[in-house]
Amino acid sequence: MMETIELRHGHLFCGLGGGGRGFNRGQARVGNLRAQWRCIGGIDNDPAAIKDFERLTGASGTCRDLFSLNQYRAFFGKEPPPGWVEAIPDDVRRAFGYEHPHAIFLSAPCKGFSGLLAERQSRTAKYQALNELTLRGVWLALEAYKDDPVPLFIFENVPRIMTRGRHLLDQIVALLRAYGYVVAETTHDCGEIGALAQSRKRFLLVARHPSKVPAFLYEPVKHALASIGSVLERFPLPGPWDTSCGPMHRMPALQWKTWVRLAFVEAGSDWRSLNKLAVDNGFLRDFGIAPEPGTEWFNGAFGVKDWGDNAGTVTSKFQPSSGATSVADPRVEENTFAGLTLNAWDETPGAITTQRSPGSSAQSVADPRIHDRTPFNNAYRIVPWEKSALPVTSARGSLAAVADPRHLNWKDSAHRNKERVHSWPQHAGAVTGKNQVASGALSVADPRPAQRDDYKQTKYRVSRMEEASGAVIAASTTGNGAFAVADPRTSFGDKRENYQTGGHYGVNGWEGSTGAVAAAAGVDNGRWSVADPRTGIAGSESEKLSGTAQNIHGFDALPQLDRKLVCVIRALDGTWHRPLTTLELAALQGLVDPEEHLELEGLSDSAWRERIGNAVPPPSAQAIAGVMGRALLASMTGETFALSSEPIWVRPIATALSVKQGEFDARR
Repeated sequence: MMETIELRHGHLFCGLGGGGRGFNRGQARVGNLRAQWRCIGGIDNDPAAIKDFERLTGASGTCRDLFSLNQYRAFFGKEPPPGWVEAIPDDVRRAFGYEHPHAIFLSAPCKGFSGLLAERQSRTAKYQALNELTLRGVWLALEAYKDDPVPLFIFENVPRIMTRGRHLLDQIVALLRAYGYVVAETTHDCGEIGALAQSRKRFLLVARHPSKVPAFLYEPVKHALASIGSVLERFPLPGPWDTSCGPMHRMPALQWKTWVRLAFVEAGSDWRSLNKLAVDNGFLRDFGIAPEPGTEWFNGAFGVKDWGDNAGTVTSKFQPSSGATSVADPRVEENTFAGLTLNAWDETPGAITTQRSPGSSAQSVADPRIHDRTPFNNAYRIVPWEKSALPVTSARGSLAAVADPRHLNWKDSAHRNKERVHSWPQHAGAVTGKNQVASGALSVADPRPAQRDDYKQTKYRVSRMEEASGAVIAASTTGNGAFAVADPRTSFGDKRENYQTGGHYGVNGWEGSTGAVAAAAGVDNGRWSVADPRTGIAGSESEKLSGTAQNIHGFDALPQLDRKLVCVIRALDGTWHRPLTTLELAALQGLVDPEEHLELEGLSDSAWRERIGNAVPPPSAQAIAGVMGRALLASMTGETFALSSEPIWVRPIATALSVKQGEFDARR
């Protein structure tokens, strides 16, 4: 008969609860024992993350700062607020409801160890204090249960902790061994452990207390990475066309120039694809952007409907220039409608009616005499100022217009001085009470800025990089001294390696996998776009998307470069190169299945993405919980031998025989 054994797990630096959610799903079976994991609590200093943790794990979370006093001062640069106290081991027990965990999962802040942070900045007191939270967190957990050690610990972080945080890792390992644990440091791809569509390399430190878990702990089974498309195809195309998945699946409004860049980036590549384009005077030489059929920018302006077609929606501006609002009417026969008709010079007009206007009948004529008759040829002509006019007549129907250079209504006396600029050798006019540009010749063409060396060397001057600057003065602005520099370091040279290799404006192929989902994933800082082929699968859907985008933003030509909008540009490969939505990033992280509903605290995409990027992928945590559960159950049943093709996690030997604790210590 199968017996279910409850196993409990707790989390320090729990974040939104990805690790806790995964552990809850962990499954293990040994003989007639089956493991059922339950989360007993988590600790984090982010209130929004704690609310997410409670929602995703079903356990209570504790919002608590784990800094020591000195670490707080170093990180924030100030004293803590009134009432702040250092966390103590009992705070850990309280956060876990005073229940005893079988496993504790720690995912300490990794920002100080991350390669996204410059090496020099990582060495500052602020980030060293953040890094030291790793050691303090382990110490708090060990002290909380020193009288009854927790069987298993797992510590997760970025791989760079093995170099930047080596001194801290050495202390953590020494501390764990002092409390009786055997320890293994490994690096794993969480994508392979959890069968994700992303490659997420992480550092994993695993510690096991041999007196509690004499059975060896094996590594989780590795899987091939899934493709992006296998995850995203289960979602509808992102909003604004489909809002069924909620605000986390909305498509961000990007600048038009960003959409164009993405469209020309090859799938699987990044911004470096743009270097292949030929540009002449700021314009692409070999490519252009044209509307899809049925989605013309002019929205059918001056369009004519066929007699058998139906009309579009009648709008308030139902005019020929605003849409397809004309019709090819077959009922018109010769002379049926006389309105707006021109009579030929040699034709007979129709009957004279009371409404003698062009719009009422054929009351206009094509008169060829305008080129022969001088009176008609002079009507409404403009005469140059220096020419003479013809005689003035009572009808004022001839040359009654003139190009007058005398500025508006200024008098003759004002004309010679208004807004006049004196040349440098001339003398000025009399100084008047109203010394304004518009009231006299009170401006001068001053040649001195180009002749004075002292003026040229200071005003708005740009110093070269290799030069020394002038003396720094109190009003050090570009307008009163040489306080600008021609800095050559902004170019994409060898010194910009992080940008060169960071995948900026990167577009992932539909069949490929992504890199690790980052906390600040955006189109311009990594490979966070995808070549979505679904807009090319169904032509009607593509036209619907493109047409909606045009209607939403209402442009009738190519938008300005910095205009923000949502649009579809079909790339050269026939797909829609678009950003990944926040919900899609959460799915790639394994936080949600397309058939599930995910709701995170707040309404900020940037805050959501930060918590998602910091999360432990639940499928990876589930795989770890499975092997840990199997080791715990095996230890409960007294099994000392197991057959497995997977390597042993804590102690790399060929067999899976248990040995005494003393032998562990001696051989390590």
